[in-house]
Amino acid sequence: MYFITLSSLVIALFFTACTSVPLPVQKQPKIAIAFGGGAAKGFAHIGVIKILEQNGIKPTIITGTSAGSVIGSLYASGLSGIQIQQIAMSLNEDDLTDYTFSSAGVVKGEALQNFINKEVGNLPIEKLVIPFGAVATNKETGEAAVFRSGNTGQAVRASASIPNVFQPVKIGKNTYVDGGLVQPVPVEAAKNMGADVIIAIDISAKPTKGTKGFWATIDQSINIMNQVALNKQLKMADVVIHPNIDNIGSLSFEQRHQAIFEGEKAAIAALPAIKKAIRDSYLTKP
Repeated sequence: MYFITLSSLVIALFFTACTSVPLPVQKQPKIAIAFGGGAAKGFAHIGVIKILEQNGIKPTIITGTSAGSVIGSLYASGLSGIQIQQIAMSLNEDDLTDYTFSSAGVVKGEALQNFINKEVGNLPIEKLVIPFGAVATNKETGEAAVFRSGNTGQAVRASASIPNVFQPVKIGKNTYVDGGLVQPVPVEAAKNMGADVIIAIDISAKPTKGTKGFWATIDQSINIMNQVALNKQLKMADVVIHPNIDNIGSLSFEQRHQAIFEGEKAAIAALPAIKKAIRDSYLTKP
């Protein structure tokens, strides 16, 4: 026989009532990485990815412009920083540059498109592991276009089509060129995709004086792109990572190790700010 006192019954009812009230659940902030453009200096992005991964910082949103869309698409496909580095180490300039004689541009861009599609397993953007946006510029309107579905390689090709170097890319009824004209570092695209914390990687350093060759031309083209647009994008970021790549110019393919190393160093220096931004986002989110 069991004896239940009035006081014990009240206590039991109290705890039952308490447990039936749902407690507020703190949502994890959506972390985005916005990979900026900068031609072959984009190897620095790989170093940043490696350090963030080592510290358990994983994005739920990825955006990329030009070279940043190349690295960003590979990362969004599920490849790790180490895997992307392995791909980069075996990459040759000729793998991405299919030269042609045309007033529209000396590089067709088909090689780049095919390379990306091969490395991401021919997945369309909407099927990538992490939501991804490739930023290009509508040639007719001058407005930003953020590709979030469709042919991944084609979107990256459009994003990286530097005017007068790469041929413009026709997608649907519109023609597109390099996204660096409107969002050199695609922070705005990440914000529009719902990011709470945005980590921007700016690799737009000027090339070394006296550098010559194809990639030097690209460096110069990127350097004269809209600086106002760059400043606008960086102001919207929570943390900006600036790899020290001032001395990496036209020989960037040969200096890929150095670029990756500089990305690692810059990411390590930015870790306290990144962790604080994530922590602060937890405190402010309902």
